Amino acid sequence: MSPKSFLLTEELHRYLVSHGSPPDPVAAELIEATRALGEVSGLQIAPEQGAFLTLLARVTGARRAVEVGTFTGYSALCIARGLPAGGRLLCCDVSREWTDVGRPYWERAGVADRIELRLGPAADTLRALPADEPLDLAFIDADKENYSLYYEEIVRRLRPDGLVLVDNVLWGGRVVGPGAPADDAQGAAIMAFNDLVAGDDRVDAVMLPIADGLTLARRR
Repeated sequence: MSPKSFLLTEELHRYLVSHGSPPDPVAAELIEATRALGEVSGLQIAPEQGAFLTLLARVTGARRAVEVGTFTGYSALCIARGLPAGGRLLCCDVSREWTDVGRPYWERAGVADRIELRLGPAADTLRALPADEPLDLAFIDADKENYSLYYEEIVRRLRPDGLVLVDNVLWGGRVVGPGAPADDAQGAAIMAFNDLVAGDDRVDAVMLPIADGLTLARRR
């Protein structure tokens, strides 16, 4: 797999992954099954992001998690593995074709009972969540034009110290300089979202150069 993180050679990327918690055989097979789909496989998160999601779910003791944008299910597998017995991950996506790729791997990994997949517009799914059941952890990696909407619906439902992670916030480095995407709707949406988080006094946030940029925000 080609490295996604900035300034990493393929050799350094392999070193980085192997010296963390690399994908186990089930996760590695899901990565390969996704790669076999061709160019669209670029939508899958990097393995170091997967390990980070699992670790964060475990150390925070998350029991109620939400994912917006499931694709072929690798990130869902990683989050679900970090949840305790009885923990629940709600996955929001619109594609049965892509999410069906991941289902067998969730079963093989023994986490299918922790994952609920709802197909349909994520905004509607999030708005329907009960206000009296706060979220512990959320991950957003979906259509960029709606990032701000998803973030708002999630942050208002996060418990104090709850976390939301958001992918692709560096947009290939094009969020600054002459390459800033003035004529790129998705890039412009990312830039607007980054400004929203930076000015949001409800959270403490850090933007990390992991893969294509990962924002981590904690609800105060």
